[in-house]
Amino acid sequence: MIKKAIIPVAGWGTRRLPITKIIEKSMLPVGNRPLVDYSVQELIHAGVTDIYMVISNVEPCQVKSFYRDNLALNQYLIDRGKSDRLELARTLPENVKIHYVTQDPAGKYGTAVPIAMVVEEYNINEPVLVFMGDDFIWNPEGESASESLLQAVQNDEESAILGVEVDPKQVDKYGVLSVEDSYLTGIVEKPEVDAAPSNLVNVSKYIMSPKLLQEIVEYVNTNDFGPMDQEYLVTDPIDTYLKHGGTMRVAPTTGEFLDGGSVEGWLHANNVVCGYQG
Repeated sequence: MIKKAIIPVAGWGTRRLPITKIIEKSMLPVGNRPLVDYSVQELIHAGVTDIYMVISNVEPCQVKSFYRDNLALNQYLIDRGKSDRLELARTLPENVKIHYVTQDPAGKYGTAVPIAMVVEEYNINEPVLVFMGDDFIWNPEGESASESLLQAVQNDEESAILGVEVDPKQVDKYGVLSVEDSYLTGIVEKPEVDAAPSNLVNVSKYIMSPKLLQEIVEYVNTNDFGPMDQEYLVTDPIDTYLKHGGTMRVAPTTGEFLDGGSVEGWLHANNVVCGYQG
């Protein structure tokens, strides 16, 4: 059972300005909850007890505020005879702990950086789930993304990546998975429609083995990309990991990928979640 998860939530969310000037992107509301909480609650349901959130060095941090107890609110609910709402105000069960790692937005940039920071700071040498903090898989009637990934791996030495089916005519917008016998052989970024290896795309939901985590740390530490050169993309060390003999299973999902990174995606996510009648 995997007990640890990493969720990067740092960054300015510049694609969502001006609202992200005052609201962190991962805290934008979908229905009655912030974006990131859909992943957090899913991971908790899958058995995760330690969540490592990589946050920006900007105070006050809204993510921290959301996941700590609001004692004044709790007392208000008790005093006003609304104790039945205390459970709604409690965002974490007692057995779950969130660890915060601060990332300087002016430092190294890219999806590999926050993962490497957590692994080094907490000396992690076991498999972890890795979910980005501004999107989630919506599948209230079926298997969650976490459950799909956990069922895909056979042992602690294997990694896994979630594959989401898209319209084959839209694959040129994504990182497309090349798959052989349920194993990942590579990720092709924005291929021509006719040249795409599949219609399964990468949505940055992973199980990462200790070997892959170390590849990511080495990649970040041994490269010195300038701010105008390139991002430290996690797909680069994944490619190295595969070339070095690492295995990564592809876990399909029947859920819908919902993304708050654009206004259109965020509005669609709200329509889907708020329209659910389960």
